[in-house]
Amino acid sequence: MDKECPTPEFFRDAIGKIIFLTFLFFLSFINRFIFAPLLPSISNELGITTAQAGSIFLFGSIGVAAGAIFSGFVSSRFNHKGALGISILGAGIVLMACIFSGTLRTIQLAMIILGIAAGLNLPSNMAVITAIVTRQDWGKALAVQQTGPPLSLILGPLLAALLLPWVSWRVILAWISVVLIISGIALMRYGRFGNFPGDRPSFINVNMLLGKRSFWVMLILFALGIAGNLGLYTMLPLYLVKEHGFAQGPANTLVGLAQISTFFMTFAGGWLTDRFGEKSVIMASLIISGVLTILMGTLTGIWFNVAVFLEPAVVVCFFPAAFAALSRTVQPNLRSLVTSWTTPIAFTIGGGLYPAVLGYMGQAFSIGLGITIAGILMILGSLLVFFVDLLDKMEEGC
Repeated sequence: MDKECPTPEFFRDAIGKIIFLTFLFFLSFINRFIFAPLLPSISNELGITTAQAGSIFLFGSIGVAAGAIFSGFVSSRFNHKGALGISILGAGIVLMACIFSGTLRTIQLAMIILGIAAGLNLPSNMAVITAIVTRQDWGKALAVQQTGPPLSLILGPLLAALLLPWVSWRVILAWISVVLIISGIALMRYGRFGNFPGDRPSFINVNMLLGKRSFWVMLILFALGIAGNLGLYTMLPLYLVKEHGFAQGPANTLVGLAQISTFFMTFAGGWLTDRFGEKSVIMASLIISGVLTILMGTLTGIWFNVAVFLEPAVVVCFFPAAFAALSRTVQPNLRSLVTSWTTPIAFTIGGGLYPAVLGYMGQAFSIGLGITIAGILMILGSLLVFFVDLLDKMEEGC
């Protein structure tokens, strides 16, 4: 490779950089998924239906796919640090503009742009972490990084439950946008990582990637994992309000509290990955969370609440293992490419199309039926892990 790569460090030596990258990863999620606990308020104010509410996340996932697929052009021109800066600053500006929106269409447009910004974040974030940390510590480093999404899912509902009685949903968006802008400026001014370029997508590399069986299998597995995690989360507050009779405040509190365990279970997922291997953790997490998802779609009362708490704690173990496996399907020069193609397409399916389907099923049948079907697919899809080919001889660095 003709680019200057950083020297990989042990986990303990790179922990400061890993934590800051995790914070940036967290911001790329909360700026979009804060809309989930705000949906009942937005729906009431703007007069939108359940199906229209679900479509908001479909538009966001389309943006993620577009941003990630073209992220190689940005990171190859501005380095991975520049791509991360553009992502964070761009999201802050768009979210600030979103508070003045008064229609569903403007929110959908904002979600597309927020998705593009997030799509730039993930490939560069992943490329930097796997470049600055030694191979044997990937599980630990990725476990820390993967606390970003669950932390956003914890704080989002709790912030909504705490603040909505006092301020409007627009004020909450404004505060988050300020944090994004300040963080983007801090990254560009003080960041000491990511000063190496990504690889510009080429026909040869893309054709090589699309010809790999593992690429398609990992895409399906990621779609199932994202559906059981973020896809379900986006519609859960609305599901609790519409079909289980919760008030908005208690619904957001339940969702937020249920996500707290995911912050710690992410570390468990990283430890289990280093101990038992990527494939075993991927399969076990999908099967167990699939069973719990079925219970969420069919039960009521206390056992429903138990399933709501247990399902996110299990499914979050999928991601450290899945990202470690994804990084082992290709050599380092193709890591950002495989990440920028696999995860956004999977996110469009699991985090965008699935919530939209749940919204339409909520109008035609019930959201619970859609949740049950997703659980069945997670159990059956876990068997695909046997068709993933992992490389044993890997180069270090970027």
